[in-house]
Amino acid sequence: MANPMSSVKRQKLSNNNLKQQPLLPGLPDHVAQLCLSHLHPSLLYSVCLSWRRLIYSPSFPPFLSLYALFSSSSPNPHPIHFFSFDPMSSTWEPLPPPPPDPPLRLLLRHPSFLSRNFPVQSISVSGNLVLLAATTHDFFPAFPRPLIFNPVSRSWSFGPPLAAPRRWCAAGTSNGVVYVASGIGSHFSSDVARSVERWVLQKTSNKKKNHIDSGWKWEKIRGLKDGRFSRDAIDAVGWRGKLCMVNVKGDAAKEGVVYDIKSDSWEKMPEGMIAGWKGPVAAMDEETMYAVDEVKGALRKYDEEEDKWVEIMESESLKGAQQIAAGGGRVCAVTGVGRILAIDVTAAPARVWFVESPSGLEAVAVHILPRMGRPVPDFGIRP
Repeated sequence: MANPMSSVKRQKLSNNNLKQQPLLPGLPDHVAQLCLSHLHPSLLYSVCLSWRRLIYSPSFPPFLSLYALFSSSSPNPHPIHFFSFDPMSSTWEPLPPPPPDPPLRLLLRHPSFLSRNFPVQSISVSGNLVLLAATTHDFFPAFPRPLIFNPVSRSWSFGPPLAAPRRWCAAGTSNGVVYVASGIGSHFSSDVARSVERWVLQKTSNKKKNHIDSGWKWEKIRGLKDGRFSRDAIDAVGWRGKLCMVNVKGDAAKEGVVYDIKSDSWEKMPEGMIAGWKGPVAAMDEETMYAVDEVKGALRKYDEEEDKWVEIMESESLKGAQQIAAGGGRVCAVTGVGRILAIDVTAAPARVWFVESPSGLEAVAVHILPRMGRPVPDFGIRP
């Protein structure tokens, strides 16, 4: 019979050899990292364990992942669930729980409003997931200050208190600055409905957990001419130094405005832009704007020179789309039935596939952000 101790020693020796395995034979690891960092992580993931460890290490440029807010179809004390989808391993991982104090109390459904869900408004800004607006069970604004998740550090923190916490508002970002406009508080106020605030998101790596930086603050900017933008929870889309938004979602008749960040002024949305704004809209790198026609199920791209929307593709699955995110050459949509549809807009024709959600959960919103910082598990693959 074999000595069990000798087996353990052999395993330890094997592990030590594995740790010492160079990334590229004949090159120091720091030079090998420079070489490998130019390759797409998907090419490195399947080759060997040492390369797989590398793409998850802090020294390797973070690849983009899909982040989603989910709701549960069954009664649950926690109506919103936060997950990240790793495109390398094709697995969902729950985010660490948000801070327990104050507790996160969000209202998604109410017996008096069976036909619609209450919105939870979130945005992605400077590589962070930021929750800005929602409703509590007593119909108050759920976020007196933003709740921020940093994927690389896997940590939650709070932003500065809003001058006027709100819900059913316009929320968006441009060039690392967060904007909230219009909406209502616990009750309608014409002052809040016309007001606009902005906040410059700074790096949180040197902040204590859940600490409010006294240097952070919301700043009031030029307000809206009226309160018509408090009717719906809408996206304010950052695009080419401007913030574009409409006053209602979907295919309904609407009013559109554009905020010029440099001149701090509002203007009417171009006719061609608003004519094609028939569903959720998002901008890739704040440069290329995409929209879904939720009635026709068409994905379109905005042509500024021609002031028109150019169709990319059509899909039955896009009919009734609720929200979209754009990044890394992909447009990801939350469909009308809470599924996630991914579209590669760099391919011709565009490539389409579903990202299956965790069991029992329906997508509420999606975002494209850097992958979460974490140690890679040992999947049994050997160099």
